[in-house]
Amino acid sequence: MTRPLARVLTLLELLQSGGVRSVAELAERLEVDERTVRRYVAQLVELDLPVESVRGRYGGYRLAPGHRLPPLMLTDEEALAVLFGLAAAERAGLSAASAAASGTAAAKIRRVLPRRLAHRLDALREALAFTATPAPAPVPAPEAAPDAPAAPAAPDPEALLTVADAVRHRRPLAFRYTSADGRSGERSVLPHGLVLHAGRWYLTGRDTGVRAERLFRLDRLAAPRPLPGTFTPPPGPDPTDRVLHALATAPHRHHVRLRIRADADRIRAHFPAGLALLAEPDADGWSDVELRVAALDWVPGVLAALDRPFTIVQPAELRTLVAALAERLAESARRDGS
Repeated sequence: MTRPLARVLTLLELLQSGGVRSVAELAERLEVDERTVRRYVAQLVELDLPVESVRGRYGGYRLAPGHRLPPLMLTDEEALAVLFGLAAAERAGLSAASAAASGTAAAKIRRVLPRRLAHRLDALREALAFTATPAPAPVPAPEAAPDAPAAPAAPDPEALLTVADAVRHRRPLAFRYTSADGRSGERSVLPHGLVLHAGRWYLTGRDTGVRAERLFRLDRLAAPRPLPGTFTPPPGPDPTDRVLHALATAPHRHHVRLRIRADADRIRAHFPAGLALLAEPDADGWSDVELRVAALDWVPGVLAALDRPFTIVQPAELRTLVAALAERLAESARRDGS
């Protein structure tokens, strides 16, 4: 892009932000003289953009109020953020009218994006799946550890769009991956799905090096690149179910097995998918619940909040913690407060 053209577009962006901009202010921002600013304004007018001249002490230039500009000046990252937000809103249980508004807004934004970026964002919208939002519960994130950061790192937008394109078009994918223990290496994967769960982005697919299904966090993935050819995805659970199952069965320090007499919705409100595996209840209403966790200290409180009959199958350490909590609660209940 030539420098004069870049300055004209910068002028348009300044006017697009709203309000009246004085000639002196515009000249300073564009690093040109006031005569050049007027020439740039004339070029915008020639393009049928409604730039108005405002007279008086506080005069200058502005865009006509309410005008919708054809060129939407968004970076790749900004466009990704806007369209992803609209896609998330569509799937967040909004009313039919709100969901329709999100869809039409996304369509309008897409129409004014460069074709290359529009196609890549289409791939992301089609490839991305969301897990259901779990009910609030006092439990740590499935991958949490005592020294884990409070918030996951966001994936690189370019990497995210590349992965989404490979998922949508069923293309093999190669990338560099750093595992939780810090080991880094090249992976070759047949990508099955892209899933957002609990604030983290996951890629599920078949690792051709080990010939097995694997789960990859996108914030640990770097330099993705498509490989020649295409593939047919295997039958079986959808990507969302694959991610939740992988997280619930991930190796951790403690393997907890419970039997709880409650309906599935009540259990899931305290032990959401991605944290625990839940079997169908038996004839007496008891369900097997299995989870793997880094620490046990939070589990007694969740069982108390559940307030339904339960049995601890394993580990014995959890029985001790539950008994200790019960004693503390009983001791507190015996106090008369005087």
